[in-house]
Parts: sequence; C-alpha cells; structure tokens
Amino acid sequence: MAEVLEGACSSNNTSISAKRKDYLEWDDYFMSVAFLSAQRSKDPRTQVGACIVNQDERIVGIGYNGMPRGCSDDTFPWTSVNANPNEGHDEELNDKHLYVCHAELNAIINKNSVDVRDCKIYVALFPCNECAKVIIQSGIREVIYYSDKYRDKTKFKASRKMLDAAKVKCRQFIPKQKQIVIDFDSINQYKSSENNNNNLIDDKNNVSSSLALSNSLHEKFSAVEIAGK
Repeated sequence: MAEVLEGACSSNNTSISAKRKDYLEWDDYFMSVAFLSAQRSKDPRTQVGACIVNQDERIVGIGYNGMPRGCSDDTFPWTSVNANPNEGHDEELNDKHLYVCHAELNAIINKNSVDVRDCKIYVALFPCNECAKVIIQSGIREVIYYSDKYRDKTKFKASRKMLDAAKVKCRQFIPKQKQIVIDFDSINQYKSSENNNNNLIDDKNNVSSSLALSNSLHEKFSAVEIAGK
C-alpha cells in the first residue's frame, strides 16, 4: 500500500504530508469573490461585484450591481439610453443608470461590521465618481481594481481626482493565476483508506464536472468585457 500511495503522490507531484503550493494568495482570493458575486447581477450587459476586506483579511461586505430593494428586476429597465442614441427624450426614464445601485455602494451598505473604516475594497472596474464619494465617506482607505478601461471619461477622471485628494490608495490588481476553477467534485478526490487502498482518485474523472468560476475568470481577467456602468 505504501508503494502504491508513494507512486500516486509522485505522479501528482503532491505530498499529502506537505502543504499545498498552489493555494490562492489573498488578492486573488478576494478579487475572485468579487467576480463570483457579480454573477448574482441581473444586468444582461454589465455584471460587477465588490468585496470589502478589513485589516485582519476578513470579508466584511459583498455587493453587486442591481436594482434597489422593492424595485422589481422584472419591471425596471435594464437598457442604456446612451447605447441607443436614436431614442427620444421620452425614453430617458428607461435608462438603467437612473436606478441601478453599483456594486461598491451595495457592498458598503451590506457590511456586517459596525463600519468599514480603514478597509480595502476589491472591484472589477475602477469606481465611478458617485461610488468614489461613498468610498471616501465610508472611510475605506484602499481600492483594488482590475480594469481602468474608462479612465478617459469625465466621471472617472473626477473619481480619481477625489480619491487622490482624500488620500485613498488605488492600485491595479494583477492576477497570479490565469484561471480559477470551482470543482464541486474535488471534495471526493481523496477516499478514506478503509474504503480504498489508494487515497488518490484520477483527476480526469472530475474534469467534466468542473464549474468555471465567474464563467471562467480567465475570460474575465484577459478581456473584462464588462459594458459601461
């Protein structure tokens, strides 16, 4: 049995007695939580999530972009008037931007602590000017974002101006892993020695049941095809 187990371990380049080497770093973990929470968004075009973390590396708030409470996802609009310039003024009330709460706002409101002072927030897109105001007023001290693709737009320039003035640190997240996968079958990867002399199960049996995190973080991290807020 020892020989079989030793051979299995060496073939997988893993020792059961040693800690894993490919565990998630804190930044990758918290940004992944932000991207995963974005999948709760009902917005057909833009899905953004945010994750607030305190100084002890504990998550104290999570949010995603969506309608306010009491405003039905089925009756309020998910379209953008800016995306349909040919529509008349009568259609202005059908612009989702008038109603949607951004991920940063929801994460702060949904906090499970007394406040979020001196915390940091992870978010896919650099915050807009309205979110920057809430971030500053809440006492958050650091913004970790993945994409700054709208940096040339006025409201994002205003956002950076306010964050800089308030001395809120901003840094861009660089993923250490190209892809992060949630495999619900991985919990069955190791069987007890009472039931099986070989403690390792061939990973090939689990590949088909793997679920890509946030519809594959690889696609998100490589392109961030998130439409404008």
